[in-house]
Amino acid sequence: MTTMDEMTIAWLLAGDPAIRWQTRRDLLDESPARWEADRAQVALTGWGAQLLACQDPTGTWGGGLYSPKWISTTYTLLTLRHLDLPPDNAQAQAGCALLLNKGFYHDGGINFFKSYKYSETCVTGMVLALLSYFRSQDDRVPQIVTHLLGQQMDDGGWNCERPHGATHSSFHTTLSALEGLHEYTLLAPSEADKVQAAVDRAHEFLWQHRLYRSHRTGKVADPAMARIYFPPRWRYDFLRALDYFQWINAPADERMTDAIELLLSKRTADGRWKQGQNWAGRVFFEMDAVGQPGRWNTLRALRVLRWWQRASGG
Repeated sequence: MTTMDEMTIAWLLAGDPAIRWQTRRDLLDESPARWEADRAQVALTGWGAQLLACQDPTGTWGGGLYSPKWISTTYTLLTLRHLDLPPDNAQAQAGCALLLNKGFYHDGGINFFKSYKYSETCVTGMVLALLSYFRSQDDRVPQIVTHLLGQQMDDGGWNCERPHGATHSSFHTTLSALEGLHEYTLLAPSEADKVQAAVDRAHEFLWQHRLYRSHRTGKVADPAMARIYFPPRWRYDFLRALDYFQWINAPADERMTDAIELLLSKRTADGRWKQGQNWAGRVFFEMDAVGQPGRWNTLRALRVLRWWQRASGG
C-alpha cells in the first residue's frame, strides 16, 4: 500500500461509523470481530443515529411512505440500508412493515400511488431490497418476488413505464430490481435458483450497454449516469452499477472496462473521489459536501477497484 493509499484509508477511518466499518470489511479485509463494534455504532452515533432520530411517532419518516423526496420512509430506509444499519434494528423494521402493509397491491407488487391501477416496478424493487435487508419474514415478500420476475421485459431488464407502452428496459428500474432480488437471495438462499435466470438476463442487458451507454449509438445514454454522487436515490449511475457487481462478486466482463476507466479518470491527485451534485429535494442533512472529496464515493470506488483487480486478474 502506498503512502497516498494509507492516507486515504486513514481519512476514511476518521469518518462516520458507517464509513469506518465498511472500510474495515471491504478495504482492509478485517474479521467481523474487528468491525462489529463500529457497525453497532451506526444506530447510536453519526448519520445513522441522526436518521433514526427523525422517525415520526407513527413510524414513518417525513410524514409519508414515498414522498416527500428525499425524507420519506422509503428513501430514509434506503439510505439506512446503504449505511448497513444492523438489519435487526427495530425502528427500521417498523418502517418496513408500514411500507408492506400500506403498499402491497393486489397484483403482488408495491403501489403507493392512488392514481395507479398497477404496482410500480421501480418502487417494488426498492421496497423488496428493504424488506429483504431488514429481514422481513412476511409471506407477502415471496409474492413480491414473483410479481417482479413477471415484469421482466424481453430485452432482459425492467421498466416502470412498461404499462404505458415502453418496450426497452430502463437502467434505473433494472438496477433497482437486481438489488432487490439479490437482497432476497441473501434472506432466502434456497430461493436463489428461482431468480438466477432472470438475474443473468438483466446482467447481460447492462453489459450490452457497457453499464452507461446506448446500445444503438455507443454514446453515453444520459450524462447524469456518468456522474458519481451519494445517495443515489432511485437514480442509476455507473458507480452504483459497478458497486452492485462488486457486491455480488460478478465475473469481470470486459464490457465493464469503459466504466472502470471512467471511474479511474475521476480519481483526484490525492487518491480520492469528489461528491457530485446531489438530486434536488428535501434532506435531513448532507453527508458529503458537493465538489469536495467524498468518503462515500471514495469508499465505493476503492472497493470496486479491488474487486475488479481480483476478478480480472489485473
